[in-house]
Amino acid sequence: MKAQPFHLAIPVQNLEKLRTFYREILNCEEGRSTDQWVDFNFFGHQLVIHKKENYQPTKSITNPVDGHDVPVPHFGVVLTWEDWHALADRLKTLNTKFEIAPCIRFKGKVGEQATMFFKDPENNALEFKAFQDINQLFAK
Repeated sequence: MKAQPFHLAIPVQNLEKLRTFYREILNCEEGRSTDQWVDFNFFGHQLVIHKKENYQPTKSITNPVDGHDVPVPHFGVVLTWEDWHALADRLKTLNTKFEIAPCIRFKGKVGEQATMFFKDPENNALEFKAFQDINQLFAK
């Protein structure tokens, strides 16, 4: 089955602050927008931020995975190995505060992957990962 772009819409309190983050930090191209929402090309997928007055970002919880406390909920994308390393280097240069710094998870095991977690300005957790062998994505 060929992968199709996903669509994700999230509430935000400060539309401009989040608009700047996704556009300037993650280099997501901005699409349609109004004074209440903004579409982004989120690595080939559609991410929409919706301004919601009095929205209170939730405190994330964590789940232990391979020795790390993974923030839940979270969203993100699977990048190529090269693109993941380029993004990790860019984020380090920008002094990004990582929840889980760029690392290799499940090293030497089925599903070995590069991963990193960080949050946007309203506490939404993002994960970016990559596989040297994309066939490991759903491997058991």
